[in-house]
Amino acid sequence: MQVITPQLATPLLRGSALTIGAYDGVHLGHQHVLAALRHIAVEQDLEFVVVTFDRHPLSLLRPNDAPLQLTDLPTKLELLAACGVQTTCVVPFTPERAVESAEQFIDELLIRQLRVSTIMVGENFRFGHDRRGDVAMLAAAGQDHGFTVTGIPLRDDDDGVISSTRIRGLVAHGDVEGASRLLGRPFSVVGTVVHGDGRGGPELGFPTANLHLEQGLAQPGDGIYAAWAYLADGSSAMAAVSIGRRPTFYEDAAPLIEAHLLDFAGDLYGLELKLSFVARLRGEERYDTIDALIEQIARDVHNTRIALEKS
Repeated sequence: MQVITPQLATPLLRGSALTIGAYDGVHLGHQHVLAALRHIAVEQDLEFVVVTFDRHPLSLLRPNDAPLQLTDLPTKLELLAACGVQTTCVVPFTPERAVESAEQFIDELLIRQLRVSTIMVGENFRFGHDRRGDVAMLAAAGQDHGFTVTGIPLRDDDDGVISSTRIRGLVAHGDVEGASRLLGRPFSVVGTVVHGDGRGGPELGFPTANLHLEQGLAQPGDGIYAAWAYLADGSSAMAAVSIGRRPTFYEDAAPLIEAHLLDFAGDLYGLELKLSFVARLRGEERYDTIDALIEQIARDVHNTRIALEKS
């Protein structure tokens, strides 16, 4: 898959079948749109294109209201490529872009550079300054410029519409199994292993990799989880993961992601680590003694092995 930006892109050599959106998480609803659009692109010999943004618009417009993201940009691009997307146009969301009209966006990017032939978006799609652009505006422009527009109904299940917002809520409440069902794959986080308190191995007997995430990314709510850990060299290991504030040791501390990799010995400091969550085992608790905490960690490791052997 080629990745382009509006500033560096040369006009596509052939017409495009494209979709536009944040595509955060590339969940089952997104995959439904992408599969339908891919079929059209193949059938009509068009370039299969996704137009997305380098950040959530609210991170610039109203940072305090910006939602936590389910995926960073590199992960999103990997997921789009896995769906068969041929070209992703990553639009930097700048102050200038924020005041760009919907008409400008259509004319300069979709028509001139991406040579759009057909567009498929969710029926609630909005874009442009003050979110004035919608499916009806796209369709009207299509009549003038010779491209077709389809607003596709949002995919849902028994509990409602499948959306990034809904998945964020599940993740925040620790329901990684529910989030994974809507994503069509395990919910995962990717970060860098950093130094922690140094307590896990010497004091507790369970060394941990402390994971630092990029700012603005979603992570599961406090609790103990069973997860698969994927290392930079492509290997994997079972992991008992603690997310929380370590109440046995601290009255109030910043939340921390600690992963104990089962049957693993090695130095991970400074390396990238991916955790794919399979199940939430229990909530975070405070223990009166270190021995009681060690006994519980041993049970957590045992339950992690059982949960992952079933996965």
